[in-house]
Amino acid sequence: MLELYFDFISPYAYLAWQNPRSGPRALAVRHGVELVIRPVLFAALLEHGGQLGPAEIPAKRAFLVKDVLRQAALEGIPLTYPPIHPFNPLTLLRLALVEVSGAQQVAAIDALFALVWGRGEPLDDAAIARALDAAGLDGARLLARTRDDDVKAALRRETEIAIARGVFGVPTFVARGELFWGSDRLADVDRHLAGHDPVDQALAAAIIARAPGPARRR
Repeated sequence: MLELYFDFISPYAYLAWQNPRSGPRALAVRHGVELVIRPVLFAALLEHGGQLGPAEIPAKRAFLVKDVLRQAALEGIPLTYPPIHPFNPLTLLRLALVEVSGAQQVAAIDALFALVWGRGEPLDDAAIARALDAAGLDGARLLARTRDDDVKAALRRETEIAIARGVFGVPTFVARGELFWGSDRLADVDRHLAGHDPVDQALAAAIIARAPGPARRR
């Protein structure tokens, strides 16, 4: 199994999703494993870890913008930065839940990523509905579903499961139980699924078990 934890707020999640050679969809096909897609609220991951988001640190935000534009150009992935970033991703994330989009989950995610990062359009309900309708989905019906309590609870549950499994950022890939963070780790995911991960698991576990050094003040 290959699991993808993502939030539409992350341009790196978009770059990973759109990667035609080593994105999660391509890797699942290449290695014959099931791809399980798990939308999660990035802000909750940050809050749990006591971290600021990259866009909340001015120098990091400046780097991120250039890095994303550079990577998109190198990979040939169309990218238009959204007019407002960060933005509230809750509606988009609920739409991406299998509880809402069902068998059309991948089509819904494709449409929403294209809306946010491909075309950089405003994220009002009308624009979201049009994007879903254009992909052959029932935008109005799906949007109405996002307001149901069970759907809100499903997103919270996915986020809580992610935190419990040690997910701290997006995109995160869990390949046969091993966690990989970031769109720049797709080659490592590929190697792990192929059985060629060079990490000595026993050595890594022994190092992780060591007592950490002095913590800095917060």
